[in-house]
Amino acid sequence: MISFRDNFLAIFLLFCFCSCDTISNDNITFANNVVVAHRGAWKTDNLPKNSIASLRKAISLGCTGSEFDVRMTADNVLIVTHDADYSGLEVEESTYEQLSKYKLPNGEILPTLRDYISEGLKNNDSTGLVCEIKPSKIEGRNLIMAENAIKLVRELKAESYILSYISFSYEILKKIHDIDPNAKTQYLDGSKTPKQLKEDGIKGLDYLTYKFKNRPEWISEAKENGLILNSWTANETEDIDWLLANNFDYITTDEPELAFERIKKSPISKGYELVWSDEFNYKGKPDSDKWAFEYGFIRNEEKQYYVDSLKNSRVENGLLILEAHKEKIKNEAFVSKNAKGWKNNWQFAEYSAPSLTTKNIAEWTYGRVEIRAKLPKGVGLWPAFWMLGANQDELHWPECGEIDIMEHVGFQSDSIFGTIHTKAYNHMKGTQKGKKAYIENPYDSFHVFALEWTPEKMDFILDDTVYNHIQNEHKTTDEWPFDQDFHLKINIAVGGMLGGQKGIDDSIFPQKMEIDYVRVFQKKD
Repeated sequence: MISFRDNFLAIFLLFCFCSCDTISNDNITFANNVVVAHRGAWKTDNLPKNSIASLRKAISLGCTGSEFDVRMTADNVLIVTHDADYSGLEVEESTYEQLSKYKLPNGEILPTLRDYISEGLKNNDSTGLVCEIKPSKIEGRNLIMAENAIKLVRELKAESYILSYISFSYEILKKIHDIDPNAKTQYLDGSKTPKQLKEDGIKGLDYLTYKFKNRPEWISEAKENGLILNSWTANETEDIDWLLANNFDYITTDEPELAFERIKKSPISKGYELVWSDEFNYKGKPDSDKWAFEYGFIRNEEKQYYVDSLKNSRVENGLLILEAHKEKIKNEAFVSKNAKGWKNNWQFAEYSAPSLTTKNIAEWTYGRVEIRAKLPKGVGLWPAFWMLGANQDELHWPECGEIDIMEHVGFQSDSIFGTIHTKAYNHMKGTQKGKKAYIENPYDSFHVFALEWTPEKMDFILDDTVYNHIQNEHKTTDEWPFDQDFHLKINIAVGGMLGGQKGIDDSIFPQKMEIDYVRVFQKKD
């Protein structure tokens, strides 16, 4: 006779066995990050794209989403694969039985959409499924694929696991919207404005990164219309950083591990938000709504004459080019008084160069200010990225304060400087507060030069590393005049009190500074 104890034990063991690795239909809480693994997280472990293994890897990394591609076979089986052909067979002209004879490189059977979604429901409480439905070349099949995909998701009770449906086919997305108005859909083609998408019920944009860079107004327009912002395929540090800075909802990448690294280092992770930037995704002169020019002989006994020539400052190929030239320029430099009264004096400059400023255009108090740039090379050059107090015209230097985010002199090719100048601390007294940092390949590689500035301190940063920390002493404005607005300057000086200490090598010209972007972040209120 079987006892109650034996019955209870058998039921308990059966429950444990059935509960192991079972599908969960509980609601999912998507991970609090922007990382979508493109075709799963395949790259680091050399897994097949669109494989179950790459999906499991994305889940283990904690990605908020894992993207995969869906096609339909000749016998109407939805499968997960990217290309229109698989192992030499046309997917739409072959049955699943024919295709599945050829396994993935890791030995997996070619997954059906049912298999893939079912696996995504297992032991997964944070990674959503991003389902890309590939357009068919056969008339009528786009609508069938959309209908069958939604039907399958509902059958598996997986609606809450679908982060979004994406497609290059507008027809497919509109059909999904008709079937399920709550489904999150994103268009991939990049040809529709946010306004058009909103009008047609499409929930978001998932465009190539360069398309957003070429049409940055679409970012703000999408946000104003409450649309999802996603971008593919962002695999480079500078693209990931740009998308993070612009507060995209998702970043689709083949490099999820890199994306997580960049999130940790992003100003956004510290509570900053982007308030001003120039990404230089246009052509011609620098944007006059963001920059003004300085003119003439201005400071520090420098030898260049500042000009606004297109030869000296221009935007091309996504970069701001600031260029110094050796050329004789005749300009009315100053007016002086002699025994016979006032007269014009003329002075010849031997060099031309640009100096850009945001004075009277954009000024800020506190925040993170950064530039990504490649520096000009040669003895006698003195490129700088720096700030002056907005009250400069009233108080003059050094009372207004100066923040040198980055200075470099050509006779010290492996170094940059980060410095503050105030009434109490300045180079005229030899009391300036500055430090030098070693820089590798400043002329051949881009580097990020940044300042993090708060009421309590300033940190000068080279490529994510703080090399100079200056604390507010809480004395007077003689020591800390930095609780006010400052504007930016970018320039190449030739010679001068610092740059010209070892002379000027005239054989180096022309020389250019290449700037990828300038960004200003501030803390949210």
